Order: sequence, then C-alpha cells, then structure tokens
Amino acid sequence: MLSTTRRSFFGATAAAFAATRSGFSAAAPEPGDIKLGVASYSFREFQRSLAIEDTKKLNVSYINIKDYHLPLNSTPDEIAKAKREFERAGLTIVGGGNIPLQSDDEVDMRSKFEYAKLAGMPLIVCAPTHETIPKLEKYVKEYNIKIAVHNHGPEDKHFPTPQSVLAAVKELDPRMGLCMDMGHSARTGVDLIESLREAGPRLLDMHIKDLTSFKDKGSQVPVGDGIMPIPAIFKQLKQMNYQGYVNLEYEVDGDNPLPGMQKSFAYMRGVLAGQKG
Repeated sequence: MLSTTRRSFFGATAAAFAATRSGFSAAAPEPGDIKLGVASYSFREFQRSLAIEDTKKLNVSYINIKDYHLPLNSTPDEIAKAKREFERAGLTIVGGGNIPLQSDDEVDMRSKFEYAKLAGMPLIVCAPTHETIPKLEKYVKEYNIKIAVHNHGPEDKHFPTPQSVLAAVKELDPRMGLCMDMGHSARTGVDLIESLREAGPRLLDMHIKDLTSFKDKGSQVPVGDGIMPIPAIFKQLKQMNYQGYVNLEYEVDGDNPLPGMQKSFAYMRGVLAGQKG
C-alpha cells in the first residue's frame, strides 16, 4: 500500500485504534502533517454538548461547526457562549459550514461573515451560486475570512465537481477556493488525485468519506471499508504541502455515528503512520 508494507500498515492501524479507544490523546501534528478534523454535521442528530463530548472521544482537536450546533441566527452572546464551550473542550474551530450563500441580499451575506467572525471561524465552507460568488469577494477581503466552495456531486446544479468551483474562483481573491468533498467528487467520475493537483493552493478545505460504489450516494461506509483511495489522497496532499484540514463528514449511522467514526480515524491514522515509515 504505497510506501508501507501490509504488515506495518495494519500494525499502525491497530495501534491508532487502540489509542482512540483508550482515550490516549493524539500527538500534536508536526509541520507538513495532515491535520485530521471533524465536520460536526456528523453529529447532526445530537445537541452541541453531546457533539463536543463525542468529538473529544475521537481524540480530534479540530472541528468545523455545522449550524445544527451553532444556529446562524444566534445572538452575539449565544455565539460567544458556544465558542467558549468548544474551546474549553480543547477543540480548535477551523471553520463553519456548510453555510448557504445563495441569497443575492448583501445584508444576508454580511450576516454570515459576522457570524463567522464572532465564532472565531477562519473559513466558511459554503454553497453559493455563480451569481453570488463575485459579490462575496469584498467580504472575504473585509473580514479576512476564507471561503471554500463545497462541491455536492451530480445533483448540484451550481457546483457538482471540483473543477466547476475552480473555474468560478480562478480570477478572484486567493482566499476564495474549494472545499473538496471526496465522496461527491468521486460520484461525478473525476480523477480524484488529478483534481487535487489541479486545485493546488485553491484547495482550502476537505471533507473525507468512503463509499463502496462511486455510483451510489447511499453506499457510504466507515473510511477504509470502501474503495476511496485514501493512501493516494494523503500522499498527494503531502506532496502539495496542503495547509488545510481533512475533516471527516460521516453521513451514515446518524443515531450512533461514533463507532464508525472511531473506525474511520483509526484507519486514517494508520495510513498516515505507515506513510511516515
């Protein structure tokens, strides 16, 4: 499996899984390491306190907050309270979203950036339109908050593929880029590794997941149980010196996602450990 032997890979995976189950905290990433995080959408069936508690069980330090856990219409005091809860749990807020930015109302646009600013979000994962993207540039510059457009696969009439996002942002501020969803991207038939190369510095965020069929949206499984080329993805990210986060977005087992998420992180940590060997 790329740079690691089968034996060393499974040994690393077993060690990573044991660490996760035991509550042993993962070591802080070294420069150039892939930074694994959680998209809180994975805990969409749970209130914020439970989402935080389960994220801690995964020994993950980074979280992208979905509005289930911090509503977009929250008051400044409510946002400050939520921010303290995440930070007291030892979690670093690396972004928010997916946040819709499809309204042409600039008051609405500004409110989303204000929300992100108050929550300490350096990045907004978003779903804009071709019409709203150019108007967002001035807010990116004003607030110094990045936006990463999330591609949603064949069903997305605006941005189905990574390439459709890259074409829309190529002349805009470099803080405007792509959140590449690996599952949705795979279902469009694009070459995943080549798409990462094409994105280059415009790849600002990533949602990772696994599927047993790239033609079936409903075939999602824990990472490592499907056909997603995780080792090749991680290898390419390292070659690119990717500076963003790889956030697990676990969309199955909504009532009990933790076991599948633990298995996913154990696998991913095993791959990364093996690639260091």
